[in-house]
Amino acid sequence: MARAYSDDLRCKFLAAYERGEESLRKLSERFGVSLPYAKKIRQQLLRTGVMERIPQPRYGPVSRVTAEAERLLQDQVRANPDATLAELRQVLWNELRIEISRSQMSRLLHRMQLRRKKNASRR
Repeated sequence: MARAYSDDLRCKFLAAYERGEESLRKLSERFGVSLPYAKKIRQQLLRTGVMERIPQPRYGPVSRVTAEAERLLQDQVRANPDATLAELRQVLWNELRIEISRSQMSRLLHRMQLRRKKNASRR
């Protein structure tokens, strides 16, 4: 995915346009941006009055796993390090009524840097 242009570039570009240095087309060539981008940021400036980027909304669904759920999982893994993903999912459901898939549980534990250690007696 392409990275956004910096706010510094936007501000310099728009300031140059406001000073009347050149047209949008010539400024876009000078600053190395496309003409549609130049038009877009000019319209945003006219609409909002702000030169900097407008924060974008968060994409994707909001996670059902709260900070409370993470604390619960952390306590469970410490107390029972050989618990299976299914058992941990069941704990989340019983305690907080949060339902997530096995793969989500695995990714969550990885993100939280929690490692499950198998008990040698279970072999």
